Amino acid sequence: MAPRILLVRHGQTAWSLSGKHTGRTDVPLLEEGRRGAKLLGGRLHRAPLDGLPGVEVRTSPLSRARETCELAGFGERAETWDALLEWDYGAYEGMTPAEIQAVRPGWLIWRDGVPEGETVAEVTARADEVIDWVRAADRDVLLFAHGHILRSLAARWLGFPLDFGARIRLNPASLSVLGWAYGEPALESWNDVGHLAD
Repeated sequence: MAPRILLVRHGQTAWSLSGKHTGRTDVPLLEEGRRGAKLLGGRLHRAPLDGLPGVEVRTSPLSRARETCELAGFGERAETWDALLEWDYGAYEGMTPAEIQAVRPGWLIWRDGVPEGETVAEVTARADEVIDWVRAADRDVLLFAHGHILRSLAARWLGFPLDFGARIRLNPASLSVLGWAYGEPALESWNDVGHLAD
């Protein structure tokens, strides 16, 4: 069977709630974020996923992703991986989109990158490293990470430039699956938060 990627965006934080760009700042989960991680874990451990036996688990080293992974019940199986860090927002770290637009009208991270942070090319290379690793294996993988890097992975999985990520929103504590259709990379499911209604 061709390998799939199951993507989990970390649970809610104060900065994700307010819309602040949270790159390398290690912001902790809110109680709502911890609740979402536990609900997601319940879903991943029930049928039909049944705890995903045999899946390889990787997580961003930032605490909001690691704690989401742990609360979902995969902490002991997870290995941290710097390739899953969020986009380095450089000078725009901690700013909201409106604050950035006030100083740089028309700015779009997917096209323009950020000053003193990562370029589009650097994030593309990082996403491609993860995709190449997945495709070289014969097992599914479960990744716990962040909104922009996970959207970047989806764009590159599908063979699109990074700016495709602008078109696919991703909520905290969501589950997405990158799989296959007719032998081609496909979005199997995206931004699924049904478990949060439990």
